[in-house]
Amino acid sequence: MEKEEWLLIDSGACSPAYNMALDEMLLTWHSAGLIPPVIRFYEWEPATLSLGYFQKVHKEIDLEAVQRHQLGLVRRPTGGRGVLHDRELTYSVIVSEEHPRMPATVTEAYRVISTGLLEGFKSLGLDAYFSIPSSKKEQDELKMPRSSVCFDAPSWYELVVEGRKIAGSAQTRQKGVILQHGSIIIDLDTEQLFDLFKYPSERVRRRMQQAFAKKAVPINDLTEDKVDTPRVRAAFKEGFERGLDIQLSPYTFTPQQEQKVQELAKSRYENDEWTYRR
Repeated sequence: MEKEEWLLIDSGACSPAYNMALDEMLLTWHSAGLIPPVIRFYEWEPATLSLGYFQKVHKEIDLEAVQRHQLGLVRRPTGGRGVLHDRELTYSVIVSEEHPRMPATVTEAYRVISTGLLEGFKSLGLDAYFSIPSSKKEQDELKMPRSSVCFDAPSWYELVVEGRKIAGSAQTRQKGVILQHGSIIIDLDTEQLFDLFKYPSERVRRRMQQAFAKKAVPINDLTEDKVDTPRVRAAFKEGFERGLDIQLSPYTFTPQQEQKVQELAKSRYENDEWTYRR
């Protein structure tokens, strides 16, 4: 039986505003029936702190530290907490809510989409599995996170290796379309990461940073055979194809599509009113 064809868009390293604008435009085009479902891979230039849609920037983020580390800053259209995009591969999945493979609930859609991630980690030789919060306490902690840092704890159906979170994802549903995007961390500087958020005291910061090391881990801390971005990209292309039972075909934008992305990047994601809106 012939497999369903999805688009594969490999954007390479792009600006923070462009990255978020392209994800949003892919959602819009798919909603209008102009393109089929999409798997996208991308990186960030410069390295960037992305904020969840609902995060309070002045309350939670040390903006002087963001400038000191020469990082970009952008607000995502999806929820969740702060993510430092540096030595990683970012993915996005754009697919209709009405797609026959997509469950109606957010958590179950996470499970289906994250099957592609699961297979990607297996392609790298990692024994990954889904996180499923088992106790009421764990479920309550997801509703009231103690930290502004995304990788502080695994949510429903996020990927875990040896009990530690290895990929963080966020999802939104707009115009009848699911947009899920997330970080596949290759290497991580936790000192820099924890320098970007506000804490009641230095003692609290150190305690949370130490706890974080037990909850989250980059790929290269788990394998002697160090991986680079091209290898991770190839593994997750294969993983999404296998996990979602699809065939990925490369896609190139038209000049008109490229212009639409650039316009949205400038009008929304480069706009301080959007970035600092909360």
